[in-house]
Amino acid sequence: MNLSVISTLEVPADCTIRSLVECIDRSGRLGVALLTQENGCLLAVITDGDVRRGLLAGLSLESLALDLLPIKNRMPNPKAVTAPVGTDSAHLLEIMQERHIRQIPLLDPQGRVADIVTMNDLLPTKQQELRAVIMAGGLGTRLRPLTDDTPKPMLSVAGRPAMEWIVEQLKRAGISRMNVATHYKPEKIMDHFGDGRAFGVEINYVNEELPLGTGGALGLLEPPEHPFIVINADVITHLDVLKMQDFHQEHGADMTVAITRQEFEVPFGIVDCEGAALTRLREKPKINLMVNAGIYLLEPRVYSFIPQKGERFNMTDLIQWLLDAGRPVVGFPIREYWMDIGEHKNLETAQDHLLDA
Repeated sequence: MNLSVISTLEVPADCTIRSLVECIDRSGRLGVALLTQENGCLLAVITDGDVRRGLLAGLSLESLALDLLPIKNRMPNPKAVTAPVGTDSAHLLEIMQERHIRQIPLLDPQGRVADIVTMNDLLPTKQQELRAVIMAGGLGTRLRPLTDDTPKPMLSVAGRPAMEWIVEQLKRAGISRMNVATHYKPEKIMDHFGDGRAFGVEINYVNEELPLGTGGALGLLEPPEHPFIVINADVITHLDVLKMQDFHQEHGADMTVAITRQEFEVPFGIVDCEGAALTRLREKPKINLMVNAGIYLLEPRVYSFIPQKGERFNMTDLIQWLLDAGRPVVGFPIREYWMDIGEHKNLETAQDHLLDA
C-alpha cells in the first residue's frame, strides 16, 4: 500500500465521526480510518465497529471522533496495535492472531503510518458464506389501495419493484442463494423473479398458508448449514451487509439485530410530578429511540430455538428465547440510509431518496 493510499485513510483528531465514516467507507474492505495528531503521528485506528459502538452509546455522526476513544478503551485492544516498518511477515501474523486483529499499521521512526498489512495479505481467508431469507409475505394493509392487487414487495420504488432493490443489494454483498417467504399473492412475486437466474442469483420459495410471523416462516425452511441474513421485503436501506457480518463475528454473536435511531414526537404535553406537585410540563416533546430495523443475522445453531411445525412465531419471540437461554444477541446500529416503506409517506420518501441517489 503506497503513501498516497495511506494519506486517504488519515483524518485529524479534531474531526467529526461523520468524517471518520467517510474515510472508513473509502477504505473499502479494509474498514478503518487512521486518527492522527497534528504532527502526523498515529493516535488511534478506528474501525467501523468502533463507530457503531459509539452510536450505541448515544454519540451522533456530528460528535467528535475523540469521543470514541473512551468507548474504544473498554475494548480488548484499546490502543492501536502497531509494528515498525520492516517487521517480518511471520511476526506480524503472530501479533494479529494473538491480538485478534485484522490489520497492523507499520510506523516509520517518527511514528507516522508508512503502510498497513492485513490478515488477508499474509494468510488469505475466505469470508464465511452467507445465505439470505427475504420475508415477503406481508399483507400491506397500511398501503391500501396500492396493495389491493399487488403484494407489497412488488410495489414500484423508483421504477423497480421494492424487492428488486433488496435482491440487488444482497447480490452486491456476495450473497447468491436466497429463500423468499411468501403469503399474499405469491404468484406475482414468483412470476417476476422466477428462479432468480435473470437477476444473477438463485431463489427458492416457501409459502405460508397462514401468516406465521418471521420466526414461524423460518421454521418452514430446511435447517441451514451457513449463517444467514433475514430481511423484511419492505425495507429500503444501504446497510453494508458485510460490515454487519464483521460486527457479528467480532462480538461472537448467535444473532445480530440491525437497529436504527428514530425520532418520535409525543402528541401530548408530558407532565413530570413529584407526588402531587407538578414539577415540569413538556409540550409534545421529541424522543429518540433505537428501533428494530427488520434485518437479522443468525448462526445455524439458532435454528434449534425455532419451532419446525408451522407454528406462529415472531422474531421478537426468538430474540427473547435466546436471551433467556443466555445466548449472545447484539445490536448493530445502522448509520446508512434506512426506510420502512410500509406506509404511504415512507414509500414516497424512499422513492425520492432512490431517485436522487
